[in-house]
Parts: sequence; C-alpha cells; structure tokens
Amino acid sequence: MRKRLLATAIATAATGALLAPATAAQARPTPPHPASVLDVPDVLDHGSRAGTAVVSGQNEAGTRLTIDGVHTSSAHTLPVDYQVQETGYWCGPAATRIALSARIAAPSQAELAAQLGTTEAGTDHISQVTGVLNANLGTGWYETKEMPNDPPTQEQKDLLWRDIVLDIDNNYPLVTNIVAPPGNQPPGYPSDQTIYHYFTVIGYDDANRTVLIADPASFGGNQVYWLSFDQLASLVPPKGYSA
Repeated sequence: MRKRLLATAIATAATGALLAPATAAQARPTPPHPASVLDVPDVLDHGSRAGTAVVSGQNEAGTRLTIDGVHTSSAHTLPVDYQVQETGYWCGPAATRIALSARIAAPSQAELAAQLGTTEAGTDHISQVTGVLNANLGTGWYETKEMPNDPPTQEQKDLLWRDIVLDIDNNYPLVTNIVAPPGNQPPGYPSDQTIYHYFTVIGYDDANRTVLIADPASFGGNQVYWLSFDQLASLVPPKGYSA
C-alpha cells in the first residue's frame, strides 16, 4: 500500500462545478451526434515549459482528441482519449473519463455522471471520483489524498510529486479537484472568478518540473497544456486528488 496522506476534515464542499461564487456557469449543450476523434501533435513538439499549449481551439462540447503518450529521459506522458465536457457541470465525469481512457474503453460522460452522483451543482467530493475509478478498473489502486493546508505543506507537495511520478509510470492518470482564484489560474481561466473544477494529470517532465494537464473545461480554448508543478500544488488546497 502506498503512503496515504492523513488529513483533517474539509469544511468546504468540493463541488467540482464551473462556478463563480453563488453563480453557476451556463451548461454547454450536449452535441446531437458523436464528435469525430481528432489526432493532435506530439505533446513535446513545443517543449514542456509551464504554460505551453499542446492542444487549443478545439473547444466544442464533446469534441474528442486522441492524445499520444511519450517517454523520454525526463518526460513521461500517457495516451488518453480526451473529451471536452458536455455540460458546464460535468468536469468531474469528463476528467474521470479521461483518466479511465488510459486503461480501458471509457464509459460516456453521462454514464459516469450517474455513477458519480453528479448534479447541476457538480461532483461533491474527490472521494466519489476515487470510488468510480476503482470500480470501473476493478482495482484498488486509486486512493483519495486530501490537501487541506493552503498553502500546502512541503510534505504534502512531496507526496503529490511522488504520486504523479508513480502513477504516470504505472499508466494511471491522476484526477485533481482544484480551486483557482483570480491571480492563480491555469491558462485561459476567467480571471475575475474563482473556479471550482476537476481536471486530469496525464504526464510530467522532471527536467522542467512541469505536469501535463488534460482540462475538460477548455477555458479560453485550452484543452491540453503544461503547468508548473508548483502551481498545480497551489491549486489543489483545500480539496484533494485521486492517485
């Protein structure tokens, strides 16, 4: 059993919905027909520095992208079937689907929303994602890791990095529940809102200390991009992640 981070209870609910305070984002319409699957460039074509976009502009709800994996001396990323979330509150199901697609033919976002108990308020807690990942994969690999301290402790950051490397090296993407306030947001996020969200970590580069994010929200047209590990660690508190 891998080391589990002991954590205190979190008072704030982890909705995972695309929400500003007290305001729900408008839901994207579900596409009437299955979207075609598009191939994308190599994830290292433009390097792996923080903020580097791998895929942008393909932000129609339900759009599917085939992301190939790479393995170099410092970088390891996983092949996944990426899909833009189909509603404004299905980031949890979409991020879970991306993670599952690295290992199986993943269920639809609608099926995963039902399994997760997702409502228009979002997916309540990262532990629901952990349970659904394990149930679909028939494994006990995934554990819920809480990060209640904001900023996180060095121990929590060290554990997160170890989990990223261990999981990616064993072909298990991570799903993270994040809080992105103004002034600390990934590329393209609405700068005047605090965003409560789920996205998937599908790779890392030890040389640049960056992580590859498959982001189902497609904020600002950004689908897959490199993010600094330090910023990722700052976005998770006071929520958690499945690893």
